[in-house]
Amino acid sequence: MAHYSALINVMVKAARVAAKGLNRDYGEIGNLQVSKKGAADFVTAADLRAEEILFQELSKARPKYGFLMEERGEVEGSDNSNRWIVDPLDGTTNFMHALPQFAISICLERDRKPYAGVIYNPATDELYWAEKGEGAWLNDRRLRVSGRKDLQECLFATGLPFKGNPGRTRALNETERVLEATAGIRRFGSAALDLAFVAAGRFDGYWERNLNPWDVGAGIVLVKEAGGLVGEIEPGDDPLHKKSILATNAELFDAARALISVR
Repeated sequence: MAHYSALINVMVKAARVAAKGLNRDYGEIGNLQVSKKGAADFVTAADLRAEEILFQELSKARPKYGFLMEERGEVEGSDNSNRWIVDPLDGTTNFMHALPQFAISICLERDRKPYAGVIYNPATDELYWAEKGEGAWLNDRRLRVSGRKDLQECLFATGLPFKGNPGRTRALNETERVLEATAGIRRFGSAALDLAFVAAGRFDGYWERNLNPWDVGAGIVLVKEAGGLVGEIEPGDDPLHKKSILATNAELFDAARALISVR
Protein backbone atom coordinates (compact mmCIF):
# COMPACT_ATOMS: atom_id res chain seq x y z
CA MET A 1 0.00 0.00 0.00
CA ALA A 2 1.41 3.38 -1.04
CA HIS A 3 1.47 6.23 1.46
CA TYR A 4 1.31 9.88 0.50
CA SER A 5 3.92 12.26 1.82
CA ALA A 6 2.65 15.53 3.28
CA LEU A 7 3.41 17.22 -0.05
CA ILE A 8 1.60 14.67 -2.19
CA ASN A 9 -1.32 14.72 0.22
CA VAL A 10 -1.68 18.49 -0.35
CA MET A 11 -1.60 18.03 -4.12
CA VAL A 12 -4.03 15.11 -4.18
CA LYS A 13 -6.48 16.90 -1.92
CA ALA A 14 -6.46 19.98 -4.15
CA ALA A 15 -6.97 17.88 -7.27
CA ARG A 16 -9.89 15.98 -5.78
CA VAL A 17 -11.62 19.13 -4.57
CA ALA A 18 -11.30 20.74 -8.01
CA ALA A 19 -12.43 17.49 -9.67
CA LYS A 20 -15.83 17.65 -7.98
CA GLY A 21 -16.75 20.68 -10.05
CA LEU A 22 -15.28 19.26 -13.24
CA ASN A 23 -17.22 16.03 -12.80
CA ARG A 24 -20.44 17.98 -12.34
CA ASP A 25 -19.72 20.10 -15.40
CA TYR A 26 -18.66 17.05 -17.42
CA GLY A 27 -22.02 15.50 -16.66
CA GLU A 28 -23.75 18.52 -18.19
CA ILE A 29 -21.54 19.04 -21.22
CA GLY A 30 -23.44 16.62 -23.44
CA ASN A 31 -26.48 18.88 -23.26
CA LEU A 32 -24.52 21.73 -24.86
CA GLN A 33 -23.26 19.99 -28.00
CA VAL A 34 -25.95 21.62 -30.14
CA SER A 35 -24.42 25.04 -29.47
CA LYS A 36 -20.75 25.46 -30.34
CA LYS A 37 -20.52 28.84 -28.65
CA GLY A 38 -22.46 27.68 -25.62
CA ALA A 39 -20.29 24.62 -25.13
CA ALA A 40 -17.08 26.63 -25.48
CA ASP A 41 -18.27 29.24 -23.02
CA PHE A 42 -19.32 26.52 -20.60
CA VAL A 43 -15.93 24.83 -20.71
CA THR A 44 -14.10 28.12 -20.25
CA ALA A 45 -16.13 28.73 -17.11
CA ALA A 46 -15.46 25.19 -15.87
CA ASP A 47 -11.74 25.66 -16.50
CA LEU A 48 -11.65 28.94 -14.59
CA ARG A 49 -13.62 27.55 -11.66
CA ALA A 50 -11.28 24.57 -11.36
CA GLU A 51 -8.21 26.79 -11.50
CA GLU A 52 -9.56 29.07 -8.77
CA ILE A 53 -10.21 26.07 -6.52
CA LEU A 54 -6.69 24.78 -7.10
CA PHE A 55 -5.22 28.20 -6.41
CA GLN A 56 -7.12 28.53 -3.14
CA GLU A 57 -6.40 24.99 -1.93
CA LEU A 58 -2.69 25.08 -2.73
CA SER A 59 -2.26 28.62 -1.39
CA LYS A 60 -3.90 27.62 1.87
CA ALA A 61 -1.56 24.64 2.29
CA ARG A 62 1.65 26.35 1.13
CA PRO A 63 1.09 30.13 1.36
CA LYS A 64 4.65 31.10 0.42
CA TYR A 65 4.80 29.17 -2.85
CA GLY A 66 4.43 30.91 -6.19
CA PHE A 67 2.30 29.77 -9.13
CA LEU A 68 2.44 29.36 -12.88
CA MET A 69 -1.09 28.63 -14.09
CA GLU A 70 -2.58 28.27 -17.57
CA GLU A 71 -5.29 30.90 -17.08
CA ARG A 72 -4.04 33.09 -14.23
CA GLY A 73 -0.43 33.23 -15.41
CA GLU A 74 2.49 33.75 -13.04
CA VAL A 75 1.99 34.63 -9.38
CA GLU A 76 5.15 35.33 -7.44
CA GLY A 77 5.61 33.84 -3.98
CA SER A 78 7.93 34.72 -1.13
CA ASP A 79 9.54 31.27 -1.41
CA ASN A 80 11.91 31.58 -4.36
CA SER A 81 12.62 27.84 -4.55
CA ASN A 82 9.11 26.40 -4.86
CA ARG A 83 6.43 27.07 -7.46
CA TRP A 84 3.20 25.30 -8.35
CA ILE A 85 2.70 24.71 -12.08
CA VAL A 86 -0.98 24.00 -12.70
CA ASP A 87 -3.24 23.05 -15.59
CA PRO A 88 -6.82 22.81 -14.29
CA LEU A 89 -8.13 21.11 -17.43
CA ASP A 90 -5.68 19.45 -19.80
CA GLY A 91 -7.64 18.05 -22.72
CA THR A 92 -10.18 20.85 -23.03
CA THR A 93 -11.37 19.80 -26.48
CA ASN A 94 -12.00 16.27 -25.23
CA PHE A 95 -13.94 17.66 -22.27
CA MET A 96 -16.01 19.86 -24.59
CA HIS A 97 -16.97 16.81 -26.64
CA ALA A 98 -17.76 14.66 -23.58
CA LEU A 99 -14.73 12.42 -24.16
CA PRO A 100 -13.33 11.03 -20.88
CA GLN A 101 -9.69 11.84 -21.69
CA PHE A 102 -8.86 14.96 -19.69
CA ALA A 103 -7.04 15.68 -16.47
CA ILE A 104 -6.05 18.06 -13.72
CA SER A 105 -2.26 18.43 -13.67
CA ILE A 106 -0.30 19.80 -10.70
CA CYS A 107 3.49 19.99 -10.61
CA LEU A 108 5.70 21.30 -7.86
CA GLU A 109 8.76 22.92 -9.40
CA ARG A 110 11.65 23.13 -6.97
CA ASP A 111 14.70 25.19 -7.98
CA ARG A 112 13.41 25.18 -11.59
CA LYS A 113 13.22 21.38 -11.74
CA PRO A 114 10.04 19.26 -11.61
CA TYR A 115 10.00 17.73 -8.14
CA ALA A 116 6.52 16.24 -7.62
CA GLY A 117 3.49 15.70 -9.81
CA VAL A 118 -0.15 14.71 -9.66
CA ILE A 119 -2.29 13.98 -12.73
CA TYR A 120 -5.92 13.14 -12.04
CA ASN A 121 -8.59 12.12 -14.54
CA PRO A 122 -11.93 12.73 -12.79
CA ALA A 123 -13.87 10.79 -15.43
CA THR A 124 -11.99 7.53 -14.77
CA ASP A 125 -10.82 8.18 -11.19
CA GLU A 126 -7.24 7.40 -12.21
CA LEU A 127 -4.83 9.27 -9.97
CA TYR A 128 -1.19 9.33 -11.07
CA TRP A 129 1.34 10.72 -8.61
CA ALA A 130 5.07 10.87 -8.13
CA GLU A 131 7.66 12.59 -5.97
CA LYS A 132 11.41 12.70 -6.54
CA GLY A 133 12.99 9.61 -5.05
CA GLU A 134 9.65 8.02 -4.11
CA GLY A 135 8.60 6.32 -7.34
CA ALA A 136 5.58 6.77 -9.58
CA TRP A 137 2.12 5.44 -8.80
CA LEU A 138 -1.34 4.91 -10.28
CA ASN A 139 -3.66 5.00 -7.31
CA ASP A 140 -1.96 2.34 -5.10
CA ARG A 141 -0.02 0.55 -7.87
CA ARG A 142 3.68 1.18 -8.51
CA LEU A 143 4.44 2.15 -12.10
CA ARG A 144 7.28 1.23 -14.44
CA VAL A 145 7.86 2.30 -18.02
CA SER A 146 7.66 -0.38 -20.69
CA GLY A 147 10.57 -2.74 -21.28
CA ARG A 148 10.44 -2.82 -25.08
CA LYS A 149 13.72 -2.27 -26.92
CA ASP A 150 12.72 -2.55 -30.59
CA LEU A 151 11.05 0.50 -32.14
CA GLN A 152 9.09 -1.76 -34.49
CA GLU A 153 7.18 -3.17 -31.50
CA CYS A 154 6.49 0.20 -29.87
CA LEU A 155 3.38 2.35 -29.59
CA PHE A 156 3.99 6.10 -29.46
CA ALA A 157 1.79 9.07 -28.62
CA THR A 158 1.99 12.63 -29.86
CA GLY A 159 -0.02 15.79 -30.36
CA LEU A 160 -0.62 17.76 -33.54
CA PRO A 161 -0.91 21.56 -33.76
CA PHE A 162 -4.40 22.99 -33.92
CA LYS A 163 -5.43 24.96 -37.00
CA GLY A 164 -3.58 28.26 -37.13
CA ASN A 165 -0.75 27.15 -34.86
CA PRO A 166 2.81 26.85 -36.19
CA GLY A 167 4.65 23.62 -36.82
CA ARG A 168 2.01 21.47 -38.50
CA THR A 169 4.17 20.46 -41.49
CA ARG A 170 7.07 19.45 -39.25
CA ALA A 171 4.72 17.54 -36.92
CA LEU A 172 3.19 15.64 -39.83
CA ASN A 173 6.63 14.77 -41.18
CA GLU A 174 7.71 13.50 -37.77
CA THR A 175 4.51 11.50 -37.48
CA GLU A 176 5.10 9.90 -40.88
CA ARG A 177 8.60 8.80 -39.88
CA VAL A 178 7.42 7.34 -36.58
CA LEU A 179 4.53 5.54 -38.29
CA GLU A 180 6.99 3.90 -40.67
CA ALA A 181 9.31 2.75 -37.87
CA THR A 182 6.93 1.67 -35.08
CA ALA A 183 3.79 -0.33 -34.34
CA GLY A 184 1.65 2.81 -34.37
CA ILE A 185 0.77 6.23 -32.98
CA ARG A 186 -2.08 7.48 -30.83
CA ARG A 187 -3.23 11.08 -30.60
CA PHE A 188 -5.43 11.31 -27.47
CA GLY A 189 -5.43 15.06 -26.89
CA SER A 190 -3.96 15.40 -23.39
CA ALA A 191 -0.20 15.81 -22.96
CA ALA A 192 -0.45 15.18 -19.23
CA LEU A 193 -2.20 11.84 -19.69
CA ASP A 194 0.10 10.85 -22.57
CA LEU A 195 3.06 11.22 -20.21
CA ALA A 196 1.21 9.38 -17.45
CA PHE A 197 0.58 6.53 -19.90
CA VAL A 198 4.31 6.39 -20.71
CA ALA A 199 5.02 6.10 -16.98
CA ALA A 200 2.45 3.30 -16.77
CA GLY A 201 3.95 1.41 -19.72
CA ARG A 202 0.81 1.86 -21.83
CA PHE A 203 2.74 3.95 -24.34
CA ASP A 204 6.36 3.21 -25.12
CA GLY A 205 7.10 6.82 -25.98
CA TYR A 206 5.67 10.30 -26.40
CA TRP A 207 6.90 13.41 -28.19
CA GLU A 208 5.48 16.85 -28.92
CA ARG A 209 6.59 20.42 -29.60
CA ASN A 210 5.35 23.89 -28.67
CA LEU A 211 4.09 22.93 -25.24
CA ASN A 212 3.94 24.89 -21.99
CA PRO A 213 5.27 23.98 -18.53
CA TRP A 214 1.76 23.24 -17.21
CA ASP A 215 1.26 20.66 -19.99
CA VAL A 216 4.28 18.54 -19.04
CA GLY A 217 5.55 19.37 -15.54
CA ALA A 218 3.76 16.65 -13.60
CA GLY A 219 4.27 14.08 -16.34
CA ILE A 220 8.02 14.63 -16.39
CA VAL A 221 8.23 13.60 -12.73
CA LEU A 222 6.04 10.56 -13.34
CA VAL A 223 8.11 9.24 -16.26
CA LYS A 224 11.44 9.76 -14.49
CA GLU A 225 10.22 8.14 -11.28
CA ALA A 226 8.88 5.21 -13.32
CA GLY A 227 12.39 4.61 -14.66
CA GLY A 228 12.10 6.45 -17.98
CA LEU A 229 14.08 9.20 -19.66
CA VAL A 230 12.72 12.65 -20.54
CA GLY A 231 14.48 15.30 -22.58
CA GLU A 232 14.06 17.72 -25.42
CA ILE A 233 13.54 16.37 -28.94
CA GLU A 234 16.80 17.92 -30.07
CA PRO A 235 19.72 17.45 -27.66
CA GLY A 236 18.85 19.19 -24.42
CA ASP A 237 17.60 18.30 -20.97
CA ASP A 238 15.10 21.04 -20.09
CA PRO A 239 11.75 19.89 -21.52
CA LEU A 240 9.89 21.81 -18.81
CA HIS A 241 10.94 25.21 -20.17
CA LYS A 242 12.13 24.61 -23.75
CA LYS A 243 8.80 23.67 -25.38
CA SER A 244 9.71 20.27 -26.80
CA ILE A 245 9.61 16.91 -25.09
CA LEU A 246 10.50 13.29 -25.72
CA ALA A 247 9.78 10.59 -23.13
CA THR A 248 10.60 6.88 -23.46
CA ASN A 249 12.35 4.12 -21.58
CA ALA A 250 16.15 4.24 -21.42
CA GLU A 251 16.65 1.65 -24.18
CA LEU A 252 14.55 3.52 -26.76
CA PHE A 253 15.45 7.12 -26.08
CA ASP A 254 18.44 7.66 -28.38
CA ALA A 255 16.87 5.80 -31.30
CA ALA A 256 13.59 7.68 -30.89
CA ARG A 257 15.38 11.05 -30.72
CA ALA A 258 17.38 10.25 -33.88
CA LEU A 259 14.21 9.23 -35.70
CA ILE A 260 12.08 12.21 -34.69
CA SER A 261 14.64 15.02 -34.83
CA VAL A 262 15.69 14.37 -38.45
CA ARG A 263 14.93 17.47 -40.55
